Amino acid sequence: MKMLRNLVFVAFVSLPAMLLADETININTADKETLMLINGIGEKLAAAIISYREENGGFASPEELANIRGIGPSMLDKHKDVLMVGESE
Repeated sequence: MKMLRNLVFVAFVSLPAMLLADETININTADKETLMLINGIGEKLAAAIISYREENGGFASPEELANIRGIGPSMLDKHKDVLMVGESE
């Protein structure tokens, strides 16, 4: 029973990563819940991304996320294949 519970937990925790494996996230249009699917982005950072986007008219590149406190080069490098920009809403 314990092993089954552990397997279910691992599957549940891995699900967002599996869903994003073939998907990209437009950081100029993604809502908070979508941003939180990115490993390392919690509610506070997702809100900061949205605030920055609203105050500055969107992101010119994913690297601009480094202007947000708590997001550094290693996080950007880790997610470079998932993050994209497009026109802001």
